[in-house]
Amino acid sequence: MTAFRLFLLTILVSLAVYTLMVGATHGWNLIPLFFAEIQAMTWQGQFNFDFLGFLLLSALWCAWRNDFSPLGFGLAVLGATGGILFLSIYLLILSFQTGGDIKKMLLGARRTQS
Repeated sequence: MTAFRLFLLTILVSLAVYTLMVGATHGWNLIPLFFAEIQAMTWQGQFNFDFLGFLLLSALWCAWRNDFSPLGFGLAVLGATGGILFLSIYLLILSFQTGGDIKKMLLGARRTQS
């Protein structure tokens, strides 16, 4: 679990720094650029469309793990828009809340009760 937590921290810190540098240079209006590439049918658009699938899957998992509760839907919005910046923080928090039990992290405590 320690290696996994270090992996999440490494991704979080490196992507946060990268995001701040790109945002400072190119501005923060990502959404039109993201969808323009998809609409243009370029390889960058293909990558963005693929990535969008991962964002939506992350959002669906967050909602499902939290039993489609109001909290789950709120986390789903964060998952769909925050990407790995959100997911790395969420998984880090869950790793401590669940005592490092990967089943409880991924499935939620209710689904792992015997």
